[in-house]
Amino acid sequence: MFDQFAYAIQQKYPELIIHGDVYPPTVVNTLIAQVISISKIIIILLVVSGQNPFTWLQMETPGIYTWAVENKMYASLLLFFICNAVETQLISTGAYEVNFNDVPVWSKLETGRIPSPQEIFQIIDNNMQMSKNQ
Repeated sequence: MFDQFAYAIQQKYPELIIHGDVYPPTVVNTLIAQVISISKIIIILLVVSGQNPFTWLQMETPGIYTWAVENKMYASLLLFFICNAVETQLISTGAYEVNFNDVPVWSKLETGRIPSPQEIFQIIDNNMQMSKNQ
């Protein structure tokens, strides 16, 4: 989304310098994503090798695990893609802030939404006008 806004702003205001950076996810989300990633790899290795960790834990094997061992390729791909989607959602904030002359003029974190291009253009126009008046 940032790239689209940056391109639109650069087209309308070629004199402006646009800088973007990734807003980091929370520590908790990062930790959860790492646990999911490691668990995903371990489970896929267990399924592909045919090992049953439930017998080691003296537990009854769930039906889904039995199905996964019987359908190794399908189960591994399904687990891989679902876990990747969850991990991506956890670590992708989609957050960005717009500053004009080092003054914050828009924050997705504060507003909880993405501005329309017209809103950004209006904000920049207003700030440029205020800068000229000063």
